[in-house]
Amino acid sequence: MKVVRSNEPFLFFSKKEKEMIVSAIDAAELNCSAEIRVHLERKAWPDIVAHAERKFERMGMTKTEYRNGVLIFLGVQTHRFAVVGDQGIHEKVGQEFWNAVAEKMAAHFKCDEFAEGICETVQLVGEKLAAHFPPRKVDVNELPDEISFSA
Repeated sequence: MKVVRSNEPFLFFSKKEKEMIVSAIDAAELNCSAEIRVHLERKAWPDIVAHAERKFERMGMTKTEYRNGVLIFLGVQTHRFAVVGDQGIHEKVGQEFWNAVAEKMAAHFKCDEFAEGICETVQLVGEKLAAHFPPRKVDVNELPDEISFSA
């Protein structure tokens, strides 16, 4: 049975799916000091990566101590997405990693597995970043783990 998804960002995921995504973020952040966020918007901008980068900055994600934030951004009307990493991360993992992550997400999204695709991406990002940004003895959660939404 195909799930009918709302074009309203807050209603796009079920309560169970939202909990699954937040749990994936919590688990990933236990193994690294990076900060991972998921944000949904209704609109799909022509240059979704540039829009996601602007949203990344507006959300304060460039202000983490080690510049190690990652934003998974989804436009719910068109199911277009971007995964954006701050400069500290991008310098360590390179574009090939982001391309591989995007391919895996796209494969899930084609099967209407949006929550699963985001959870797998969060897990992959967390695993990769654990090598470059291990957890600190006193690790402060610098950014909220909840999914954020805007029109």
